[in-house]
Amino acid sequence: MRLDNLRETTNVDDRRGQFGGGGFGGGGFGGFGGTGVPIRAGGMGIVGFIILAVLFGSNGGGGLLTGTDDSGGQTSQYSSGSHSDDAEFDFAKKIIGSTEDVWTPILAAKGIAYQPAIFTPYDSSTSTGCGEGSAAAGPFYCPEDHRVYIDLSFFNELKDRFGAPGQFAQAYVIAHEVGHNVQNNLGTMEREQAQLQGAGAKGPTGASVRLELQADCYAGVWAYNADKKFHILESGDVEGGLRAASAVGDDTLEKQSQGYVVPDSFTHGTSDQRMRWFKRGLSRGNMDDCDTFGAATL
Repeated sequence: MRLDNLRETTNVDDRRGQFGGGGFGGGGFGGFGGTGVPIRAGGMGIVGFIILAVLFGSNGGGGLLTGTDDSGGQTSQYSSGSHSDDAEFDFAKKIIGSTEDVWTPILAAKGIAYQPAIFTPYDSSTSTGCGEGSAAAGPFYCPEDHRVYIDLSFFNELKDRFGAPGQFAQAYVIAHEVGHNVQNNLGTMEREQAQLQGAGAKGPTGASVRLELQADCYAGVWAYNADKKFHILESGDVEGGLRAASAVGDDTLEKQSQGYVVPDSFTHGTSDQRMRWFKRGLSRGNMDDCDTFGAATL
């Protein structure tokens, strides 16, 4: 990837070196692509959150949270001192800065003022607007505080465990999570809330899969437009992103973890679906091509 033309985001809350307690993830290795979707009960408003961060390892890694912390708003707080993952930190800031520069004009053309996600790197565990977050869940987005949470050691896992090395694979992960922030800006999560919480949320055509595949498509939209604006792509980059998308398909992960596939448990889509929707966004860079909720075939 070429990063010289990218600016670093200032919407950062650097929590590295600060260790929290507890955490969600259910003991299994969760994974990026998760969102905290609010549960509403009658007139009581938000009473908890379901974390749909079950990409890697055991499906069902998510859990019911009751956190009420809402630390939304832009920030540029940084932890003091140097860290072993400073290179990854600087890289992620540039990628998120580019997502801001891509999505702000795209949404402005639709009459929507884009509220950027706050990049929140942390170590091990941290409190979030969706409850206690854990590195075991992988990168995730919390719609309640508009934050993308990443334990940067995940990028080593992406390379070593999932066979998706390279900066563009990492950028795809970040852009996918920011894709959830775009959905939040558009009101998609709130609009589809009943389906995301209902009996049909899981499964090969469930609302959860549609939400995640749309975020994959939005990652492709970002890549197309970021390359058009900033000339970021080099030979082999797209293939690296597709390897990452393939590596985290529900079918691939279930085969690796248990030797067989249970489509009714799908929450993020198959490897083929994830690659297909990423490529769909990448082909024209038009977010209108990403209507997974209206698609008859995923």
